[in-house]
Amino acid sequence: MLNRVIDWFNTRYSPVALAKNTQPPMGVTKFTFYFINQFKAAFTLRMVLVAIGSVADAMMPIFVGLIVGMLATTPPGQMFELHWQTFLWMVAVIVLVRPLTFILDTLVRNHAIVPNLVNIVRWQSHWHVIRQSWSYFQNDFAGRIANKIMQAGESIESSVNMTIDAVWYAAIFVVVAITVMAGLDWVLLVPIAIWLILYGILFTIVMPLIAKHSEDLSEAKSVVTGRIVDSYTNIHTMKTFSSDEHEDAYVSESVNDHAVEFNKLMRVFTYMWSMLFILNAGLVISITWLALSAWNNGTLNAAAVATAIPFALQIMNMSGWILDIGSNTFRQIGTTRDSMDTIAQPITMLDKPAAPKLVVHEGRIEFDDVSFNYWRGKEGTVMERFNLTIKPGEKVGLVGRSGAGKSTLVNLMLRLFDVESGSIRIDGQDVRDVTQESVRAAIGLVSQDTSLLHRSVRENIKYGRQSASDDEMIRAAEQAKVAEVIAGLVDPKGRRGYDAHVGERGVKLSGGQRQRVAIARVLLKNAPILVLDEATSALDSEVEAAIQDQLVSLMAGKTVIAIAHRLSTIAAMDRLVVLEKGQIVEEGTHAELLARGGHYAQLWERQSGGFLDIKGEAEAAE
Repeated sequence: MLNRVIDWFNTRYSPVALAKNTQPPMGVTKFTFYFINQFKAAFTLRMVLVAIGSVADAMMPIFVGLIVGMLATTPPGQMFELHWQTFLWMVAVIVLVRPLTFILDTLVRNHAIVPNLVNIVRWQSHWHVIRQSWSYFQNDFAGRIANKIMQAGESIESSVNMTIDAVWYAAIFVVVAITVMAGLDWVLLVPIAIWLILYGILFTIVMPLIAKHSEDLSEAKSVVTGRIVDSYTNIHTMKTFSSDEHEDAYVSESVNDHAVEFNKLMRVFTYMWSMLFILNAGLVISITWLALSAWNNGTLNAAAVATAIPFALQIMNMSGWILDIGSNTFRQIGTTRDSMDTIAQPITMLDKPAAPKLVVHEGRIEFDDVSFNYWRGKEGTVMERFNLTIKPGEKVGLVGRSGAGKSTLVNLMLRLFDVESGSIRIDGQDVRDVTQESVRAAIGLVSQDTSLLHRSVRENIKYGRQSASDDEMIRAAEQAKVAEVIAGLVDPKGRRGYDAHVGERGVKLSGGQRQRVAIARVLLKNAPILVLDEATSALDSEVEAAIQDQLVSLMAGKTVIAIAHRLSTIAAMDRLVVLEKGQIVEEGTHAELLARGGHYAQLWERQSGGFLDIKGEAEAAE
């Protein structure tokens, strides 16, 4: 029965729902309520239930006072006969009202709110962050971003629920306590009033300090996480360069910084608790002394004294609990603010409203007066007023030294960055006027920095086309000359072949094997435009020769842009475009460029003395 009730509360909210406005706002209050408002009904119900529970708890000192009064005034043997109605009321509150209220509150909090809110914050934050521009991720640690997203869910849930549990609960309790005390003797309100003022001052001073130090601590923790994850991600480089001591120093520096921030926060806690212990001692002593003095003077009866002193003790116990929860709440607020600064950044690379999808009819690519600089407003423009037209079905090789702008052109065409001026058009459609997803769907890319997902080989290859059948996937793997490699794969969990997982970034495969899987992925995608950015750089000569035939087949009927430092791999292209500092300095066929004896011929001659007879090529061109 209880399991069915729990299941009902579990399903009140979806942990992967999206808000109507998918841009989280800046400002810690707005950022928090952006998520809380999605659980408005559940939190409203919680506040009602906690208020009822607080009133029920405030009845306990009153019950003690009533019982003491009965003991003082009731003859033995007549207790239940005379007071059965009062006892029935007490039993109803203690046995029915209080337990049922807190059980229902537990169901709402633990099953409707906590798991769903924590995960909806993470999901919506991830959904927003994953749509940030490429430069957003270039400027930060992946581990640091992930840490911000993971901690945001728990910090928001904890801060709001703890505020309801402590502040709201205590506010109701104190109102009841003051009302009861005023009814007993208004003099008892004096120490409570003084205590509330001093407690409020302590709270007001300490909590902002806790929030600030918690924000600093959260940032320090994210740096530690980022550096540790960076070490794990680049473990191969670490091992091959024997850099353990350097890495130890790099990570330990951030751990020490984290310890410094932690100590600052703990210092605030020590001062806070020391002051609270003194305040609470004063409260209990003063109320007890006033109550006993009033009894001694005959102005308070025993029942009133038995009510007042337990109220003082409960307030004392509650004050520590509230301060503890309050400090944790403000720690979570600091963490939330730290996460917000990363998560709520506006997305800079947006589609235009109601942007249509790119429709590729022929595959013509035009770079029209394109200017671009990675660092806006600074000197060192990557390219300025660049013009290049690639005809439908043409195979163009981009040649040039590192930094000449070859990969930049590809990144601009994929709209990983936006041009500063000019335009890039595919079949007459500016890539900024259509959806980013449709642009990237129309372009198949095999890059030199081959990165695989830490998933199965099947998922990695089918990333090219999710709807592909297993037969199509296997055919692509065979064409990429990687099927035999896949057949022999076994991961630590015993998954084999296409079900085997390849490790983070494909670390369990060699560079050449990763590149072949990437080629299989693009073969399966079968996009009308193909970009080969050092596509065979990690392959040995034998495998490269075997794959070249498949690449020729893959390029048939497609517009192709190929980038290669090893010029022999692109010598057969329809046209070679030589770049230097973001400008075209030469273009033509391989033979034509050799005959000119310019930049291309010099580059060719430097590569292993030339894979071909340069003089013979030049003479043939003449």
